[in-house]
Amino acid sequence: MKRTRFTDEQIISILAEHEAGAKCADLCRKHGMSEGTFYNWKAKFGGMTVSEAKRLKALEDENAKLKKLLAEQMLDLAAMKDLVSKKW
Repeated sequence: MKRTRFTDEQIISILAEHEAGAKCADLCRKHGMSEGTFYNWKAKFGGMTVSEAKRLKALEDENAKLKKLLAEQMLDLAAMKDLVSKKW
């Protein structure tokens, strides 16, 4: 997974600058990013505070761990069913 150059706090501050009246093109030029990236950030972080973004990140991490555990359990269950269904 590609890492971003900007932290969540920086992203939210850039979006706050935009809400304060700065133009999108000027912000993109100033911070060295594309307008597409800016609008992706706006869709994901628009209207959030830093604490909300941290909570979202923690929930996403927890969700990923739970999905991994579920996949492992389903794989084990499928292997057990396969083993039991065979005739000795």
